[in-house]
Amino acid sequence: MMSWTTAGPAITASFLASLVEVVEAFTIVLAVGTVGGWRPALTGTAAGLGLLGLLVLALGPVVERLPLEIIQLVIGILLLLFGMRWLRKAILRSAGIIALHDEELAYARETASLGEAASREATRRNWIAGLAAFKAIVLEGIEIVFVVVAVGAGRGLLWPAALGALAACAIVLVAGIAIHKPLSRVPENSLKFGVGVMLSAFGVYWTGEGLGVAWPGHDLALLALAGTFLAAGLALVPIARRPQGATR
Repeated sequence: MMSWTTAGPAITASFLASLVEVVEAFTIVLAVGTVGGWRPALTGTAAGLGLLGLLVLALGPVVERLPLEIIQLVIGILLLLFGMRWLRKAILRSAGIIALHDEELAYARETASLGEAASREATRRNWIAGLAAFKAIVLEGIEIVFVVVAVGAGRGLLWPAALGALAACAIVLVAGIAIHKPLSRVPENSLKFGVGVMLSAFGVYWTGEGLGVAWPGHDLALLALAGTFLAAGLALVPIARRPQGATR
């Protein structure tokens, strides 16, 4: 039977990464439903989720058939690059160099864009609304699919990772329906900071596994790697902030 120490990190990484992307997708779908109607919004959403589900089902078995060392090396490098990108943006946002993502502003922009499109082409409003929802789900969901496959494939954790992503979708959906407004209070940058740390730690660990590194403590080495990335990230925030203060 699979233990929590084995499945827990995969579920957690997938859940947190998915939570960020689902919040962004939900904001756009909410704007689409408010302006263009809920039927095309839900149709586009369902089509996007169906396509993402097919991608997971197609990529998972293909990755599982590859030699374990190749899977660990390739996915480790990709996870490291992916995690470092998130961590870099989170550090720059925390330092005030990049503006924080504003769900209220994103909602207003999407609403205005759809309103203009609807006024210009009233007969094609449903098509535009459905396409906007589909695009939002697919673009945000591609990163979720990548994380699910990368975290879960190769170690028999594809379903636990998928479960983490589904849990994030369910939580955002329930919260969004309950308050019926953009989830602007979600600490998105903090989540991205944490996810960047976790994915970077997974990336280094799996890259080492693929290269034949014998990690001390085996999976427990992930905690040390995550702690190292977290400490480095927190230390870089005030360093990145100094030039901006000096300029002022």
